[in-house]
Amino acid sequence: MGTCEVCGNDYWMTFEIHTVGGAVHTFDSFECAAQRLAPQCEHCGCRILGHGVEASGRFFCCAHCARQSDMAMAGELRDTVGAHP
Repeated sequence: MGTCEVCGNDYWMTFEIHTVGGAVHTFDSFECAAQRLAPQCEHCGCRILGHGVEASGRFFCCAHCARQSDMAMAGELRDTVGAHP
């Protein structure tokens, strides 16, 4: 059995995630893995679980949040998921 590094649950179905930097993390659920590893939107603070938006090295969950950050280039960003032509 392994122990989840986020919630401390001892669980027989824990899994490991190996990062590019060489770190190894043990989790009991994808929820705990996302809580530890997923980046946070710099505007609203939610975890970025989809593609998100990167602008000048800063991460946002969507183009709207990037535009709210007042970055010069953010005005050009658009979310395309579900957009109509």
